[in-house]
Amino acid sequence: MIVTMLKESKRKQRVVGHLCVCPVRGIIDVISKKWAFLIINALGNCGKLRFNGLMEQLEGVSPKTLSDTLKILGKQGLVRKKSFNEIPPRVEYSLTEDGKKLRKKSKSRRQRC
Repeated sequence: MIVTMLKESKRKQRVVGHLCVCPVRGIIDVISKKWAFLIINALGNCGKLRFNGLMEQLEGVSPKTLSDTLKILGKQGLVRKKSFNEIPPRVEYSLTEDGKKLRKKSKSRRQRC
């Protein structure tokens, strides 16, 4: 009987994996990374930040980790990268509307606890 329940449970897990949970899984994978949510929070607090400004806000993050995480957040549509045609080059990061919504939702959840 226990074996049958386990088999049914595994079958249900496989079925759930094929439902519309997939888009949510992508976002959860991204924001569950150690620095991703801290970056979203820092940009939400400051509005716009340059790379070194983010490095200062997030003590302990390596430049490679920050760069990689910003790229991932940009691909997911949570962070906007704006490049200015200046010398020296200037790049600013800010939250997109989706990034702001995500931050707002997480803030309201923290306040409830």
